[in-house]
Amino acid sequence: MAWDTARTRQALLDAAVDEFAEHGFDGARIERIGTRAGVNKERIYQYFGNKQRLFGQVLETELERIATAIPLTAEQAEDLGHYAGLLYDYHRARPQFIRLLHWEGLQDRGGPALQEPERTATYGSRVAALARTQRAGALDTGLRPEELFYAVLALAAWWFTVPQAVRMIFGGSSDPEAERASLVRLVRRLARQGGSE
Repeated sequence: MAWDTARTRQALLDAAVDEFAEHGFDGARIERIGTRAGVNKERIYQYFGNKQRLFGQVLETELERIATAIPLTAEQAEDLGHYAGLLYDYHRARPQFIRLLHWEGLQDRGGPALQEPERTATYGSRVAALARTQRAGALDTGLRPEELFYAVLALAAWWFTVPQAVRMIFGGSSDPEAERASLVRLVRRLARQGGSE
């Protein structure tokens, strides 16, 4: 029976996403990734070379996934609160992404990040969309588009970054619908969209 290379590679990537999200790069173990995937760990070296390259592939895959799932065009930027709500939904459904970024940040030594030019270009396209929307008059110009985009990313991620603080600030257990509504309202107010809501 022929070996299904594509399926094995994908199983290893899926297992690696969970392992790196849970333990970070330093704490992740190749043996556990192989076990999670139901594949001999030697396949990891065959397909990805080493742990560093596997982490790079995981991050690249997850970045492509979110960029494809939640694009930001000038038209979509007209309701920036809606965009923030989509980010919230994505992070709630796929918490591994935010955790991978946090682990990457903890490892940051001031050098270039994995795929920094490509990631910078992706962020730049979103900032450019906000700038076009501001020029068209659909968003307030009180903040630079870079500041506005950063604020939206930070606000959407914070619910998942420090859930304990969210519980303490909002008083009680997590209510995803209320959290999402708060986020949308905050971002619309920040962008001066729907300020009366």
